[in-house]
Amino acid sequence: MNKGGGMKKMKYVLVTGGVVSGLGKGVTASSIGVLLKACGLRVTSIKIDPYLNTDAGTMSPFEHGEVYVLDDGGEVDLDLGNYERFLDIKLTRDNNITTGKIYQAVIDKERRGDYLGKTVQVVPHITDAIQEWIERVALIPVDGQPGPADVCVIELGGTIGDIESMPFTEALGQFSYRVGAGNFCLIHVSLVPVISAVGEQKTKPTQHSVRGLRSLGLTPNILACRSTSALEENVKQKLSQFCHVPAENIITLYDVPNIWHLPSLLRDQKAHEGILGALNLPGVAREPNLKEWTSRAEFCDMLLEPVRIAVVGKYTGLSDSYLSLLKALLHASVSLRKKLVVDWVPASDIEDETARENPDAYKAAWKLLKGADGVLVPGGFGDRGVEGKILAAKYARENRIPFLGICLGMQIAVIEFARSILGLHDANSTEFDPDTKSPCVVFMPEGSKTHLGGTMRLGSRRTYFQVMDSKSAKLYGNRGFVDERHRHRYEVNPDMVSSLEDAGLSFTGKDETGQRMEIVELPNHPYYIGTQFHPEFKSRPGKPSALFLGLIAAACGQLDPLLHTHKFPNGMAKKISLYQNGNATKFAKIPADGIYSNCNGVHA
Repeated sequence: MNKGGGMKKMKYVLVTGGVVSGLGKGVTASSIGVLLKACGLRVTSIKIDPYLNTDAGTMSPFEHGEVYVLDDGGEVDLDLGNYERFLDIKLTRDNNITTGKIYQAVIDKERRGDYLGKTVQVVPHITDAIQEWIERVALIPVDGQPGPADVCVIELGGTIGDIESMPFTEALGQFSYRVGAGNFCLIHVSLVPVISAVGEQKTKPTQHSVRGLRSLGLTPNILACRSTSALEENVKQKLSQFCHVPAENIITLYDVPNIWHLPSLLRDQKAHEGILGALNLPGVAREPNLKEWTSRAEFCDMLLEPVRIAVVGKYTGLSDSYLSLLKALLHASVSLRKKLVVDWVPASDIEDETARENPDAYKAAWKLLKGADGVLVPGGFGDRGVEGKILAAKYARENRIPFLGICLGMQIAVIEFARSILGLHDANSTEFDPDTKSPCVVFMPEGSKTHLGGTMRLGSRRTYFQVMDSKSAKLYGNRGFVDERHRHRYEVNPDMVSSLEDAGLSFTGKDETGQRMEIVELPNHPYYIGTQFHPEFKSRPGKPSALFLGLIAAACGQLDPLLHTHKFPNGMAKKISLYQNGNATKFAKIPADGIYSNCNGVHA
C-alpha cells in the first residue's frame, strides 16, 4: 500500500472538541497521526481555524500563541508546529484553512463570474469550497515520498456549537456522507470533569456535547475524554449508552508526566483498532511500533540534572507564545541528558525604569537572569522590552554566559555591541528610532510599510557560511550552507558590517547575495550566537536544532567535546526501563513536554 504510490481512496480522521476549548485537540490529533504512522500508514494533517483572519501572521501571540512559520512562508497556527514535530513532516500554508481564506477564495470566484449569475450563499458555495480545499490539500505529499498519504487527520479548531465554525461543521457533515462509510472517522475530544466535593466523574457535559454534534450532522466513532485520571468502568458504560458509542471506543486522555506519552496512551487503549475499523483498514495496517516514542518519553521523565535557561522576552506571560522555542530547548536538553528548567524573564522588568517604579520585580528578574546557565533572547515586534533585551545581551557578553539571540534577539546583540564596543551610544534599529544617527538595523528594501499581513521575508531561505572555523558551521556539520525559516522585515545594516567586524564581531553566515547578515558570533566568547532565522521551527524530537544543541551544551560545559566530535548525541538509542509510580501531573500544567518553569511555581 505504501510502496504503490498511496491508496486508491483517501481516508479521513476528523478531530473535534466539545465542552471547553484548550483540551489539547492539537496534541491529540498529532498523537493520532503518530499512532497511525506507527501502524505503517502515511499521514498528512489539516488544521481548520474558524477565525476571519486570512492567516495567523497579524495576530498577537497573546491572542493565539506563537505564529508558526512553514517552509513555503505560510504563517499558521501553532498546532501545525505540533503536527510537523510529532510526524516529522513538512506542511504547506494550505494545510491551515481559515474562514478568511475560504471566503476570500469564494469572493474572488464570484468577482471573476465563475458562479454564472447565481446567488452566492454559505450553502452550497462556502461549504463546497471547504470540501474541495480539504480534498485538494489532502493529496499534497508532506513526508518527502511521492504520491499522496494514506490518511489525512483534520482538526477542527474551537468548540462544537461555536457560531464561527458552523459553515465548517455543515461542510464536514456533508463531507462524511460524500466520502462514504469506511473512509471517515470522527474522534470527539470532550471533558469529563471531576467535582472535587464528591470526587465523581461527571458525564453530562460530554452527553450534551455529543448531542450538539449529532444535531449538526456529525456522528462520533470514538470519544476521547480528557480527565485527571482514567475513566471508571461505570462512567464508560454510561457514556456509551447515552452517546451511542461502543465502550471499547471510549478513550481516556488522562494526565501524564509529558505529552510524548500520548501516542502510547492511545495505543494501550486500542485507539488504533477503533480508527482502523472505522476506516476499513484492520487487515491492511500492522500493529503499531512505538518503541522509540516510549523510550523517549520514559527517558525524559528520568532526567534529574538541571540546565537552567533564562528566556528574556516580551510575551513571557503566555508560554504558548514561545512554544517552538520551548520544544527546541527541550529536544536539545533531552539529547544531552539534562532536565530543562526555563526561567521566564520579562524583558521590561530588567530595565532601569522598572528599578525605579517596581524595585521588587526588577530584583526578581535580575536574580533569575544571573542564576541562569544560558540566556535566550527570542524574536518579537514593537519597542516594549527592547532595552531590557539589550541589557540581557550585554550581561551575557560581559560575563561570558552562553547566549543565543533569534531574529530580534540577533539584532539587539548587534545594537548592544555597537553601543558598548564601537561607542555609538545612540545605535538602534530604525524600527524603534527612525531618526537614529547610527542605524545598526534597517528596514528591508522589499518590505511594505502599508500592508503588514504576509509582507515580511518569510519561509525557508539559504544561509551560506562565511567562516568554516566557527561554532555555528561546526554545529551544522561543516556544511557550506543551511536552509532555515525566516520571519522578519528588518535586517542588520550592511553599511555597518565592516566596522562591526573590525571591532571583533563575526558575521559567519550570510544570504546568497552576501549583503544580508544571517548569523553573528563573538569568536572569543564561550557561546555567543545570533541568527536572523528561526532555527526552532525545524527542531524535532530526537533531531534537535544545531544551535539550540550548542546553547544547551555550552550551558552544561559540554560544547567543546560536541564541536570536536561533530556528533549529535541522541540518548534514545537503547531502551530505558522506567518504573512508573502512578502519580500523574496535569496536561494543563505541562504544555511544553515536561519543561519546568519558575512561572508561579508550576510546570510550563
